[in-house]
Amino acid sequence: MSDTPKSSSEKHIETIMEHLQPGTERYEVLDRAKRFKSSWVELGEKLLDVSKRAHFREWGYGSFEEYCVQEIRIKRGTAEKLTMAYRFMEKEEPQLIDRREELKPLPDYRSIDLLRQAKEEKGFTEEEYGDLRKRVVEEDRSHPTVLKKFKEVAALREEVNPLAPLKAGISAARRLDSALRAMERAPAVYLEQVSEMIAHLEQELEASSVASEDEAGSIRAI
Repeated sequence: MSDTPKSSSEKHIETIMEHLQPGTERYEVLDRAKRFKSSWVELGEKLLDVSKRAHFREWGYGSFEEYCVQEIRIKRGTAEKLTMAYRFMEKEEPQLIDRREELKPLPDYRSIDLLRQAKEEKGFTEEEYGDLRKRVVEEDRSHPTVLKKFKEVAALREEVNPLAPLKAGISAARRLDSALRAMERAPAVYLEQVSEMIAHLEQELEASSVASEDEAGSIRAI
């Protein structure tokens, strides 16, 4: 048995767990939050489900953020990175999820989120993305090392790819839409405005992409 003193967050979580039936959904999320360092994938999976199904309302919380902060003691930003990293890994690296028991520790969830940003927002080339993925998945580089490389490439991408900021805006708008829909009483007017914003940005991206392709074709013709 470990002699490492328990943190206040661990004690807080264990106190809540004492009053819950083992095996219930709420108990399982708390149990995974306790084992966060070694099992972020499991926690990310559970949090994604809690957010989608709005379980937090059944447990007496008015929002997903309130639940994360007050019950499992993680910040909204951390919860967002966890859920988005899990969703990305489920889509792009399902073999890692399947092998999570033998791959301990798993790649840092923050590094996985950088891979997501590189692929979905920053316009990394296949070669640049492949190099970053190798550092995260195959070489198990530390997060600070991965972050440094990500920033170097992202800075170059933003200089040569005018669509990168637009893609980042769409991603941010989608996160806002998801957060609003997780609220119990999100004003309908806000939801409508965000949906319109997303549609407008997507149209701008499509138009800009076509214009960029036309311009590239003209240059090649010359």
